[in-house]
Amino acid sequence: MTNNARVTQWGIYAHIPYCVKKCAYCDFVSSAVGKSAAREMKAYAAALRAEILREVPPLRARWGDAATVYLGGGTPTALPAQLLTEILRTLIDAAGIPQECTVEANPGTVDAHSLAQLRAAGANRLSLGVQSFDDRLLRIIGRIHTAQEAEQAFRAARAAGFANISLDLMYGLPTQTLDDLKTSVGAALALAPEHISVYGLTVEEGTPFAAAEAQGRLTLPSEETAEEMYDWLTAELPARGYARYEISNFARQGFESRHNLGYWRNVPYLGIGAAAHGYVDGVRWGNEPATEKYIRAIQTGRSVRTPEDTERTRTNAMEEYAFLALRTREGIDTADFSRAFGVGIDEVYGAVIEKYSAQGLIRRAEHHVALTDAGMKLGNEVFAAFLLGT
Repeated sequence: MTNNARVTQWGIYAHIPYCVKKCAYCDFVSSAVGKSAAREMKAYAAALRAEILREVPPLRARWGDAATVYLGGGTPTALPAQLLTEILRTLIDAAGIPQECTVEANPGTVDAHSLAQLRAAGANRLSLGVQSFDDRLLRIIGRIHTAQEAEQAFRAARAAGFANISLDLMYGLPTQTLDDLKTSVGAALALAPEHISVYGLTVEEGTPFAAAEAQGRLTLPSEETAEEMYDWLTAELPARGYARYEISNFARQGFESRHNLGYWRNVPYLGIGAAAHGYVDGVRWGNEPATEKYIRAIQTGRSVRTPEDTERTRTNAMEEYAFLALRTREGIDTADFSRAFGVGIDEVYGAVIEKYSAQGLIRRAEHHVALTDAGMKLGNEVFAAFLLGT
């Protein structure tokens, strides 16, 4: 989407690069909060608010109120509640009242009071990173909360007025069995959230899990067991009323994440904060990832966008469009593809679509091209085929 006249909605992502403790699997840009971090967090919050006031009003003047706001991390709720609510109020004052305003939270960093403050400040959706309702597995992966605390956080969020709550779960964890997963999913379903995200563990380079794996100390489920977990999840959650609308995301009708759907549908979004990424006017960029450098740049009025800001080529843009859209159940809107690139999808991807349709990995409707259930399971293979010139 490079034509401003076609922008009917846009979003804002704000990154909070702090956690109480880094999890053993995490490679996101964040740092553990120590006793000396209070001053830096205050300075970071001030810098973030300054960037909001600098970057948001021009886009609002062009496109109107932001449709979605998302505070992620890290763990946004690792910030003192006062700082977090000040950031949230600044965002909403600058961007307008969004249809959806999500805050990510760790169950070990919220209570009834802080959740009530977030709700009063304008958050209307909470994404709780539970990962598992098994205390043994929570210890293995380095979470700071227990299963009971996760349940308490959920109930406190309901009491604070959150009518849209998402729970994050993981599968393929060290020593995890299919029965372990079934127990965790059962505990999640008993709380009746509106949305559930389920991610398979990937051992990322530079994490404690990667080091443990290299030393032969990481006992992961077999590929067969991980596949059984995947198959069970993708059958069980829809059967329990949570439609799969994206590879890793399931929701009750009407509670799909509007913000994340924006990513997959190539909707423009402004990235705010250290290490945040954005996509505006066909250009993707990343902000300075080092927190201290980010703060200094904002304080001195300099840009925090990293040098690799480049406008994508038409080929890049078509590939990105296909990759992102194919993650969703709806898939590629062929009419929108034609409007965006001035060419029919069959002229670009006809052979690929025909090949993978014959293999049962792609389904074709009148106006959409999408992955089948089997295609979602083998998503990376299909995505690779949409690289042009390969």
